Amino acid sequence: MDDHHGSMGDHRGMIIHDHPCAAYWGVRRLWPLFPLHGNCGITLRVTDASRQSGTGRVYLVGAGPGDPELVTLRAMRLIRQADVIVFDALANPVLLDEARPTAELIDVGKRAKAHKLSQEQINDLLADRAAEGKMVVRLKGGDPYVFGRGSEEAIYLHGRGVAVEVVPGVTSAIAAPAYAGIPVTHRGVATTVTLVTGHEDPTKGVTQVDYQALAKLAIQGGTLCFYMGMSRLQTIADELYRHGLPLETGAAVIQWGTMPSQRTVRATLADLQEKVDAAGLRAPAIIVIGPVVAVDPDGALRWFEQRPLFGQTIVITRTRHQASELRTALESLGAQVLEAPTIEILPTQEWGPIDASLRQIGQYDWLVLTSTNGVAGLRERLYALGMDARHLAGVKIAAIGDATARALSAMGLRADLVPTQFVAESLAAELIARHEVRGKKVLMLRADIARPVLRERLVEAGAIVEDLCIYVTRTARSLPEPVLEALRESRVDWVTFTSSSTVRNLLEMLGHERRLLANVKLASIGPITSQTLREAGLSVYVEAQRYNIDGLVQALVDTTARARETTHAGS
Repeated sequence: MDDHHGSMGDHRGMIIHDHPCAAYWGVRRLWPLFPLHGNCGITLRVTDASRQSGTGRVYLVGAGPGDPELVTLRAMRLIRQADVIVFDALANPVLLDEARPTAELIDVGKRAKAHKLSQEQINDLLADRAAEGKMVVRLKGGDPYVFGRGSEEAIYLHGRGVAVEVVPGVTSAIAAPAYAGIPVTHRGVATTVTLVTGHEDPTKGVTQVDYQALAKLAIQGGTLCFYMGMSRLQTIADELYRHGLPLETGAAVIQWGTMPSQRTVRATLADLQEKVDAAGLRAPAIIVIGPVVAVDPDGALRWFEQRPLFGQTIVITRTRHQASELRTALESLGAQVLEAPTIEILPTQEWGPIDASLRQIGQYDWLVLTSTNGVAGLRERLYALGMDARHLAGVKIAAIGDATARALSAMGLRADLVPTQFVAESLAAELIARHEVRGKKVLMLRADIARPVLRERLVEAGAIVEDLCIYVTRTARSLPEPVLEALRESRVDWVTFTSSSTVRNLLEMLGHERRLLANVKLASIGPITSQTLREAGLSVYVEAQRYNIDGLVQALVDTTARARETTHAGS
């Protein structure tokens, strides 16, 4: 819808911006998969053993391989109930959005040579919080017991008298290859899978990895999956070759497996290091060695990396609350999405005129709503006045955009007019052409920054128009640091704009760094937004043919497909 639209805002998500991996993870909401809020009338009751007994308990919870949709239902339930969440660097920070507002979130992320807390300090932290009678979730990437030191923590806590439960997670050595089109087993090719750490305790002095046994397994068709081995990649290849594994054996490295930023290099044992260096792959990554790497020469299994927007990093500038629809659509097509909310939506402070009009709603012939925010404001104000949709029975309703019409439908209301083009000019033209508006009374509930063209054209046609502000917009305080980092490092392919206000606000928030948009493709939801971009001296790379979210997504898909066809034809 090519007009301003937003939401009432969202107080969650601030933790994500400080997370060391946030620029790669992006932020993704999980409400559709794990509904927690809403008007369903369901009250969730916390019944974990620790709160029943008054003593603390620690849950070692696997966060899965990265994609938050791969986390288990029990893991999500515990995250939502926890008093304290102690999380690692490889636990997707979007999972923290599901925590209770009062939960204590503690980042103990370990990266190479950069440990925020030592393992001993983490052990003490878990025990101390449990001793306070709290329900503690220890959120660990992958599975807690697969090279995650979860068993060490469990043994320590048991020694301190702390009750411990374990919630397994999907481990990266299975999930990352699957998302890269590599099955770790395949009938007639591989019947064994071996999980190996590529990063052993440096204080041991000698390796515990039996490369002779591993090479024998791989020669017989087994699959070897190495964790944390990127710094020793060539050594691993050399050791396997030294113990008899042929250099032509298939090998692959998958970085950020299961995430939109996933990158895969396929090679052989002989040239794996060379190809990985050329591609610039770094940790975190899984190394896969064995004949299964070559079972899919035609790409039949590479569904994840063949999605239409895979490899595209897209910044969306909608309000945080409204970003979910666009984010879900883009991510389902393979894009990595970064949220850059540019607008905050607040209710008006001048309810008097609106209340008076709603109490006398029967005197109006038409009620005009131009965004889902207007519908939300109408619904909430009717409720505050002790009214509901029944009071609108005698009024015809016009709405700009199918999203606005759907929001009305959720209230049990059907829009009498939705213009073919989702702009104010189209609504005015169709209302005037298809309905006699001279002498008719029209109530419009819109944003404080709504363009005057709709009111002006209806008045010119003889309508009696009351144009009231039901919500106000404000420029968001600042851009998330991961978005700025991605722009500064030229890692953004697209920035999408869904209204003129998103254009103006983003430019205001960028300030002297607006030059960062110079080499980024800009996608507009419609002609009004495109005009604002051009007036600001920016080039519109693509404009949606249908002025709504579906049209914007389709424009991105079509443009990306054409670019790839051109690249393929020239190669």
